[in-house]
Amino acid sequence: MLVTFADRLDDAANRAALTFRAAIDAQGWEGVEETASSLASAYVAFDPVALAPDMLAERLRELLGQVDLVDPPLPAGRRLWTVPVCFEGEHAPQLDDAAAAAGLSRRRAIDELCARPLRALALGFAPGQAYLGQLPEHWNIPRQSDLTPRVPQGAVVVAVRQAIIFATSAPTGWRQVGHTRFAPFRPDDPAAPIPFTPGDEIRFAPVSVDEYDRLAGPDGGATCEVLE
Repeated sequence: MLVTFADRLDDAANRAALTFRAAIDAQGWEGVEETASSLASAYVAFDPVALAPDMLAERLRELLGQVDLVDPPLPAGRRLWTVPVCFEGEHAPQLDDAAAAAGLSRRRAIDELCARPLRALALGFAPGQAYLGQLPEHWNIPRQSDLTPRVPQGAVVVAVRQAIIFATSAPTGWRQVGHTRFAPFRPDDPAAPIPFTPGDEIRFAPVSVDEYDRLAGPDGGATCEVLE
């Protein structure tokens, strides 16, 4: 069952989706098997034998009336990640193109990408891959008309006021503006295969090529702290 707060991404709809999903999880309803949030919706997977669809719909409507969705607080337990990113040379092959599309110099583009934390709006496309946003309005740049055949794991790409750290090597229409050694998907780590959670904040920290080359491990020099 899907509860949708808008037909396009905006900050209020994303906050509502994150908050409402957390509210559903807090109920502990028998029959609810999984919840997830997208850019502007909350999704509930349930066992219709244990929980009838009309009963779930009624509960969701009641819960909608109990949760502050006008100015929703973000879920508790969110984390702030500081992720080193190299914006130089071959690690940022399309930074100049993206900066030009946003009407910025290369230096100003890097400064804006790193100026403030971006929220993990939702996970999708690949395991652990977070859509981060929103960037200022002038970053509402379109995807490329042609696909880049493949970007590497850890590629930082941008489009439509969002940034993504690629969880795996894959083709994309988004422009690669940087590269990090941070791994958003860690299948060999059973305790925490997916480090990002929707609602987390991610701040990019620029590093030189030499600094990038010295980073190692799945965290790639990233640090994490719990937000109040």
